[in-house]
Amino acid sequence: MTAPRKRSRRLVALPLGMAMATTFTLLPNITASAAEPAPTAAATSLSYIVNVATGQGRSATVKKAIADAGGTITIAYDQIGVIVVHSSNPDFARTIREVPGVRSAGATRTAPLATQSTTDMGAPKVLTAEEVASAQAATGQDPLESLQWDLPAIKADKAHEKTLGSHDVTVAVIDTGVDDTHPDLAPNFNRDASVNCVSGKPNTADGAWRPGVSSGSAHGTHVAGEIAAAKNGIGMTGVAPGVQVAGIKVSNPEDYVYTEAVVCGFVWAAEHHVDVTNNSYYTDPWNFNCLDDADQKALVDAITRASQYAEHKGTVNVAAAGNESHDLDADSITDPASPNDSTPGDRVIDPHKCFDIPPQLPGVVTVAATGAKGIKSSFSNYGHGVIDVAAPGGDLYQPPAAPATDGRILGTMPGGKWAYKQGTSMASPHVAGVAALIKSTHPHATAGQVKALLYSEADATPCTDPYDIDSDGKIDAVCKGSKNHNGFYGRGIVNALNAVTK
Repeated sequence: MTAPRKRSRRLVALPLGMAMATTFTLLPNITASAAEPAPTAAATSLSYIVNVATGQGRSATVKKAIADAGGTITIAYDQIGVIVVHSSNPDFARTIREVPGVRSAGATRTAPLATQSTTDMGAPKVLTAEEVASAQAATGQDPLESLQWDLPAIKADKAHEKTLGSHDVTVAVIDTGVDDTHPDLAPNFNRDASVNCVSGKPNTADGAWRPGVSSGSAHGTHVAGEIAAAKNGIGMTGVAPGVQVAGIKVSNPEDYVYTEAVVCGFVWAAEHHVDVTNNSYYTDPWNFNCLDDADQKALVDAITRASQYAEHKGTVNVAAAGNESHDLDADSITDPASPNDSTPGDRVIDPHKCFDIPPQLPGVVTVAATGAKGIKSSFSNYGHGVIDVAAPGGDLYQPPAAPATDGRILGTMPGGKWAYKQGTSMASPHVAGVAALIKSTHPHATAGQVKALLYSEADATPCTDPYDIDSDGKIDAVCKGSKNHNGFYGRGIVNALNAVTK
C-alpha cells in the first residue's frame, strides 16, 4: 500500500436542486512559470515570528531592535509575546535572536511572500443523478442523511433524538474559509466569531472569512458541514446540528497555512468566546518542525503559546493527525514533503523531537481516522501516546453498508453543494462536533473538563491486529497499547450519544 503524502484533497460535488452532478477536479502541483508576471521587489521578503516575554511585544527596545535588523512589524500579539515581522534581510532571524529578551525567532516560510504552490490529492468520484434521487430520508432525517454512515458510527443519530446541541456553543473552523451562504450552514453561522487571518492580522471585513477559488479552498466549508450542518430538511446533517459554526480563514490563495495565520486564528478564537476549534491542516511549510532547528523551534513556540492561550480562555482545540500513514511514536520517520513551498526533499526526523503542528502540541486533541468498518483508515497517522481519540474519516478500503454508497465522508461545499472527501481532516470535525455536544450538555465545563469527558465517554477500541487494510498479505501498520489507550484509536472512537446523556 502506498501512503499519500498530503492531507486528503478528494471531493465529489452534489449541486443543490439540479438533476446533473458537477465535477470539481483539483489541480496538480502549480509552480511559477515563464508566462507569469515577474516577482516584484516585495517577493524578496520573508515573514518571521519573533517570540518575546509576554508583555514585551510593544516595548520600545524590541521595536527598535526589529527595525534595526531590517524588520517591519505587521502585528504584535502582546498577550502571548508573539510578533509577526516582514523583512528582506536574509540575516534577520539570526540577528534578532541575539537581542536580550527575544526567546526565539524564525522564518515562517522558505519561499518569498509572493511565490507559492499547491498540492493535489487525487480525482473525485461523482454521485450520479440516480444516486442522489435514491437517497431516501427516514422520518426525522435530512434528505442526504441516509448517505452519512459516519453519524450512526458514533451514535450521533441517537444523540440527535436527545438534543441537537446548544446555539450558545460555537465551533470555529480554522481552515480555508467557510461559505456562510450555504443553505445547510447559514442557519448556524456565527459572523461575529468569523475572520480572515491569512496575513497574520485579523481582517474583519464582511465575508473575508469566505473561501477563495483555489483548488483546496472548499476544504473548510466541507469541514463546517460535518460539524454543524443544520437539521433543516435540506441536504445533510452535522454531528452537532444545533450549535453555531464560525469560519477563521488561515489558508492563503495558494492553499498554504503559515504560522502567523495560525497564531492569529487561535488568539481570535480565544478572544471571541469560541468553545471548540477544528484544525484539519498542518502548518506549512514543514510537515514536522524540529526543535534543533532555530527557525522551526520558533514556529512551534509561537503556535504552542497561541493554542494554550485559547485553551486557557476555555477553548478546546481539536486537530487531525495527518494522512501519511506514519507511526508518530516510531524511532524515526522519513519526511519527503518539507519544505513544501520551495524544494522539498527526503529528511529523516525523530518524531519525538520534530512535531506536526498543531496536532502534536500540548493540550491539543489529536484525532486518527476510521473507516466504515470501524478500523483505522489506511492513510491515517497513528502512534501510541500521540493519538487521543479516533473518529470516522472515511476509507475507500472500507465500503459502507447500504443505503450509504461511498466509504468517504459527506460534507457541504461552496455554492450550495455537497461532496464526499476522506482524510483525518474529516475525522477531526466529528470530534469537534462531539466536543460541542459535551459543551452543550455541560455549559460550565472548562476546556480540560470537556476533554476529560470526551476521552472517558469514547468507546474503547482494541488494536486491530493484524492490520492488513488492503488484503495483500502484508502488514500495513502495527498498533501498540491496550484496549483503553493505543496507537490506532487512542482512548477510543468518540461517542456522541454518551456526550449528551452522561
